[in-house]
Amino acid sequence: MSHPAPEFEIVPGSPLTVLTEEEDLFRETVASFANEQVRPLVAEMDRDQKINADLVKQCFELGLMGIEIPEEYGGSGGSFFMACLAVEELSRVDPSVGVIVDVQNTLVANAFLNFATDEQKKTYLPRLATEWVGAYALSEAASGSDAFALTTRAEDAGDHWVLNGRKMWITNALEASVFIVFATVDPGAGYKGITAFIVEKDFPGFSVGKKEHKLGIRASSTCELLLDSCEVPKTNVLGEIGKGYKIAMMTLNEGRIGIGAQMVGLSRGSLDCGVAYTRERIQFGKPISSFQGVQFQIARCAADVESARLLVYNAARLRDARKPFLTEAAIAKLLSSEVAERVSSQVVEFYGGYGYTSDYPAEKFFRDSKIGKIYEGTSNMQLSTIAKQVIGDS
Repeated sequence: MSHPAPEFEIVPGSPLTVLTEEEDLFRETVASFANEQVRPLVAEMDRDQKINADLVKQCFELGLMGIEIPEEYGGSGGSFFMACLAVEELSRVDPSVGVIVDVQNTLVANAFLNFATDEQKKTYLPRLATEWVGAYALSEAASGSDAFALTTRAEDAGDHWVLNGRKMWITNALEASVFIVFATVDPGAGYKGITAFIVEKDFPGFSVGKKEHKLGIRASSTCELLLDSCEVPKTNVLGEIGKGYKIAMMTLNEGRIGIGAQMVGLSRGSLDCGVAYTRERIQFGKPISSFQGVQFQIARCAADVESARLLVYNAARLRDARKPFLTEAAIAKLLSSEVAERVSSQVVEFYGGYGYTSDYPAEKFFRDSKIGKIYEGTSNMQLSTIAKQVIGDS
C-alpha cells in the first residue's frame, strides 16, 4: 500500500547537501514565506500561545500541508526530503510552525499514504492537502516511552467501534479535524492488540480537552483528547486490526527525521541571530566577533549545525530511496536535538544579559530546543535503538 518512491539515486560519497533544481527552488520559496509571513508573527504567537489561523491557511495554499500527497489527491506530489526541507526552513524562523507542518506531513499524511485503503485515501487525502489539519494520537499519561502500555480501549459494537480512553500531549490537537488514534482491541494480546483508527473531531463521544501551558513551541497546540464511548465507523480502521504497532513504528521512524529537520532549522535560526549580534555588541572598543574566543565558539556551533544537517539529509534521502533508515533516523534525531540545545544555549551567552530577556529571539530558540530530546522518542530511546542495531541480538 506504499506510494511510489521518487526517482533519486544515492551515489556513494556524493554531497548530501546538494539539492536538485526543483528542491532548491522549493526551499527558497519556503524560506521567503517564513521570512515574510511567519517572522512578523512569531513573538505574538509565542505570547498568545496560539498559531495564527491565516498562517495555517497560507500553509495549505502553498502546498506545505500535503507535500508528499500525490497531485491526484490535491497534494504537491513532492518527496519526503522536500517535506524535511520545508520543516527546516520554517523552524529557522519559528519551530512552532515547523512542527505543525512536520506532524501533518511526516506522521499523518504518511500513515494514510502507506496504510489507508483506496477509499480512505479518496476521502481524507484531498482534505489533508487542502483544508484539514491532522494529528497523531499515541501517547497517554502512563505510556510515554513505553508507548504500547496504552490503555485506550476499542470495543466491537457490531456496525461500529466504540473507543474509550484519554490521550495526552497531542500536537496539532486544537487545529486538527482528523486524528489517527491508537487503541487496543485486546489488552491481553499486548502490542498485537493495538489498532489505529481514523477519528474525525465531530464523531460522537470525541472531544479535545486541556491545552497544555508549555516551556517552548508555545504556538503549537498540545492537548489531551477525551474518548467517551466515541463511535468510529468500521470503515475507519487504518491498516489491519491488531497491526497498529506496525503503523506506529513505521511512522515514528519517519517522524524522527522530521524532528531532526526541525532541530536543524532551529539551530540555524539561533546561530544566525547570534552571529549577527556578535557583530553589533561592542566590548573593549570592538565587536565581540573580533575576539578569537568568540570566533572559536561560533566555529564550533557552525560545525555542529552542519554535522546535524548532514545526518538529517542522509536519513531523508535513504527513506526516499526506500533503503533501510532506522538507525540513521535515530542518530539524526538524537544528535540534532543535542546540537539544537547546545547551540541555542551558546547563543544566549553571546547576547549576554539581553539573551535572558524576551527582547531578543535567543531565549525563545533556547526554550524551543528542549522538546527535541523528548517528543517522538526520547534521547534514551534513540540510544536504545542505535545500540540494538550496532550490537545486534545477543
